Amino acid sequence: MLDESLLDAPDALARADRRGLLRGAAEAGARVRTAARLADEAGIGALKPEGRPRAVLVAGPGTAATGVADVVAALTGGVAPVTRIHPTGVAAAAGALRWELPGWAGSVDLLLIATTDGSEPGLSLLAEQAYRRGCTVVAVAPRRSPLTEGISGSQGLVVPMAAAPHAGEREEDPAASPGSLWALLVPVLALLDRVGLVSAPPEALEKVADRLDHTAERCGPAVTTYSNPAKTLASELAESLPLIWTEGTLADPVGRRFAAVLAELSGHAALAAQLPEALPAHTALLAGTSSAGGDPDDFFRDRVDDPGPPRARVVLLRDRPAGGLTAAPAARELALGHDIAVSELEPEEGTELEALAELVALTDFAAVYLALASGGD
Repeated sequence: MLDESLLDAPDALARADRRGLLRGAAEAGARVRTAARLADEAGIGALKPEGRPRAVLVAGPGTAATGVADVVAALTGGVAPVTRIHPTGVAAAAGALRWELPGWAGSVDLLLIATTDGSEPGLSLLAEQAYRRGCTVVAVAPRRSPLTEGISGSQGLVVPMAAAPHAGEREEDPAASPGSLWALLVPVLALLDRVGLVSAPPEALEKVADRLDHTAERCGPAVTTYSNPAKTLASELAESLPLIWTEGTLADPVGRRFAAVLAELSGHAALAAQLPEALPAHTALLAGTSSAGGDPDDFFRDRVDDPGPPRARVVLLRDRPAGGLTAAPAARELALGHDIAVSELEPEEGTELEALAELVALTDFAAVYLALASGGD
């Protein structure tokens, strides 16, 4: 159950937020600036590449690394294929994962390793394997980690992960925390800008940081639910099954990340799908949940002990569709035709990266509020 009174009690929210998730969301802009500086200090800005890589491979555990791979794939737009290397199983050490390069990977390919931990032995082995194959290796990982120490200058380039501003000596950062994505993604964007795969010069990254700061002001804990789009969305998603329907190049990775962060932070299940494919894919689900809540006029039903299954709620998450064509009207008509409520998120005007930043920040804040007000922290 969602404690809505907690949403408008900033001091109580701060006490409930033992992992510092709200602070992490508020500091995302500062995290971007620190990550950009660390990338430049590591030498990315001075690189003089001889050409584009044939393919980009991304490896790493958790929600943040998945988000990096998804965003990179969306931004490159097919200029170079982007492959996420998933763990292939467990390694000899208890609980350790292992990764393997595809058989075709070689000297014309780029391996990106992104991790908020850096102690995974499987990633160190992957870096060694890539070095032997002649792949270019770039890793973003915590400064004092085995992975950072294991990749020498001849084996690849390491960019220290930007720690949270309040972390002090501790650089631990949950993979689903709001700042983790930016700490890993910004150095990768700076690198891909240098090799000509995306456009992310320093001034563009500064605009990303500014948009994150602006969104944090709109969504901060001191802003009441009535005026706060993230708190409003958290309230709307409570006791529901969110169906996150995305439209636009960058809305798709944000939608998948939102579903993953909801599950990881609060245990709240959600489904993400792209429009227009989401319409036929979720039609039966809409029909099922619209009738699953029982008779709303049944006065004698116990709504506490017998609340029934959650009803679906559509979250229409949109970037600017190509060519101005949109499936949003059909999506609204389908949802409302099944008596399913719709929440809508759309960024303000700006660049692609600014739109990405705003959508990520809004959904991150909403996931954190839902976790805290539901007792999920």
